[in-house]
Amino acid sequence: MAIKIFIADDHYMVVEGIRSMLLQEKNIEWMGHAMTASSCMAFLKQQQPDVLLLDINLPDKSGIDLCKEIKEKYPSIYIVGLSSFNQQSYIQKMMLNGASGYVLKNATREEVINAIETVIKGETFLSNEAFVTMRENKDAEIPVITRREKEVLQLIAEGLINKEIAEKLFISTTTVDTHRNSLLSKFDVKNTANLIRLAAQFHLI
Repeated sequence: MAIKIFIADDHYMVVEGIRSMLLQEKNIEWMGHAMTASSCMAFLKQQQPDVLLLDINLPDKSGIDLCKEIKEKYPSIYIVGLSSFNQQSYIQKMMLNGASGYVLKNATREEVINAIETVIKGETFLSNEAFVTMRENKDAEIPVITRREKEVLQLIAEGLINKEIAEKLFISTTTVDTHRNSLLSKFDVKNTANLIRLAAQFHLI
């Protein structure tokens, strides 16, 4: 089944460029585009894509704020942030607000397609330049975590055990354990105490 794609961006050349990139892909179905946050939300009320390519700087609303709103209303939509800003703060804010990926507007066709195919599997994708930016800022870097990982992190900080977290988030204890191990890995720590300490230092809890 084809992956349904929609794009929200107020630059027609960007929209047309990405559309032409994806036109020949048999496993991708182009649903259309919106140039404002309000028209994007109006479209989503009628039908939802599998993946939304979302500009972080729309004329009527920040794409970062819109990302959070969309994920709250339509959690099944995978969002890939689309931006000309290759800055750690923008990348981090998009990911914390529910984006599964971040792609720069100068990304290659292969990167755009890779981003779509990666996030649809529930994985995180950063385009090459965005990835390099995050690695270069490693010393002062706030680890890139997903919205679900942030929820788990908050509950860990509140002292809940895996079983309690699983019940609260309606997920399995195995999934909680996976998120917990992922957080330990991303923060590069060996125990929960250090995880909470670093998370507090980064103002994530």
